[in-house]
Amino acid sequence: QVQLVESGGGSVQAGGSLRLSCATFGITYDNDRMAWFRQAPGKEREGVAAIGGDGRTTYANSVKGRFTISRDNAKNTLYLQMNSLKPEDTAMYYCASDYATKASLRDEEYMYWGQGTQVTVSS
Repeated sequence: QVQLVESGGGSVQAGGSLRLSCATFGITYDNDRMAWFRQAPGKEREGVAAIGGDGRTTYANSVKGRFTISRDNAKNTLYLQMNSLKPEDTAMYYCASDYATKASLRDEEYMYWGQGTQVTVSS
């Protein structure tokens, strides 16, 4: 069993930055894939960024060049650095993990999910 706990969300003006963290608890492995997803009101959940067990990353086109996903295996923590935030980035952000290795932005490929942290970007 794996538990994921997100933190770092908040309210920020457009152009600002936030760093989300996701602490993992339970049986985890350094080569697990992990990802960030988001869901805005009235919209489907979408993959934002993912990192594989080999360190390879993949991003949604909407956040490329602005967001950076990283992980600290020693601290069992996943991060999402978000820069140049836009109002359309407003959403609940979720951390997800899975025992497979290859990075993926498909939510059906992730077994474990956190409760989410809210990000609100005002114009």
